[in-house]
Order: sequence, then structure tokens, then C-alpha cells
Amino acid sequence: MSNSFDQAAWEQELRTKRAEKDEFFETHPQSPIPPEKRDSFDGLSYADPDPTFRVTATVTVHEQPEPIEMETSAGPNVRYLRTVTFEFTVNNETYTLCGYKQDQDEAQPIFVPFRDKTTGQQSYEQGRYMELSPSDSLETGDEVTIDFNLAYTPFCAYNEAFSCPLAPKENWLSCIILAGENEPPL
Repeated sequence: MSNSFDQAAWEQELRTKRAEKDEFFETHPQSPIPPEKRDSFDGLSYADPDPTFRVTATVTVHEQPEPIEMETSAGPNVRYLRTVTFEFTVNNETYTLCGYKQDQDEAQPIFVPFRDKTTGQQSYEQGRYMELSPSDSLETGDEVTIDFNLAYTPFCAYNEAFSCPLAPKENWLSCIILAGENEPPL
């Protein structure tokens, strides 16, 4: 992480993004909240911003991305390519998460579904997601910031009309990530 990390600005940006998401969920026609439940929707539940869950990860790029089939919450499996692995430390323990894309388009965000020890307790029972959009093409050995405070619950948690990919076992963390969105409020 850079020494120029401005925690106050980071927290304000995080709170602004969360307020915008709550507004989308409450009012937008494409919200996953069923229309009959929007009047009682009082915002999503979030863990307090915690910079300890903003970690530096070392990148390993998979030059020959391996296709994997991810199960979904309601429907056929979906095919992704394992394009990158991130290695990072939480509470002095080292972990890895794989990042996926549906194709090799450089502009496409890296999809990082995961489960941790909060899954099914403080967070959604099927896991959470992150998306990373590095400003440059990644190379093995690069370092990137993974901010678990941006972890979010997939739409299928709010509405079974959505089918969401489930985190593969290689992305099941044996640690507690008390960051990002908590259990859906519905």
C-alpha cells in the first residue's frame, strides 16, 4: 500500500458509494429488491469501514487461463476463465483468491467471488463478490490493493429471479472478513 493512503477520504468515498447503492436498491426499476418490498427497504447492512481489510496482494497471472464451471444459485453452470491469483495476508496468515473473467477482454473487470468464516452468519449464505478493475494490464509479481470493504452481496440474495455464480471452493477463505456488506436485510 502507498504511504499516501488518506483514510478519511477513503472512508468518505466508501460511505458515498454505499449511499448511492442504497438509493439504487430503493428506487431504481432494475433494483433486485422486489417492488412490493421497496417501501420497507431501509438500506443495506454494512460492516464499519476497516482499513485492515484493505490488503496488498501479489499477482500471479495465468498466461493460459483455465476454464472452470461455476455453479449458480438457480440454473445452469456458467463458464469462467481463471485468469489471475492474488496472494495476500489477513491477521498474519497468507491466503489466495482466484480472479475470473468470462473472456480474455482486458477491459472486463476481474470477478472475485468468495466465501469466508462470516458466510451464512454475518454475510450472505452463498458468499459475496468483489470486482477489480486495475488501471493497467496485470503482470506476475505486480501488487494490487484488494479492498474487502467493497465486498457485496449478489442480487440473487434479494430476488430469486436472479441466478448468481457461486464461489468455487478454491475461493473459500478460512478467515473472518468483517468488511463489506452484511447479511441481506430481507
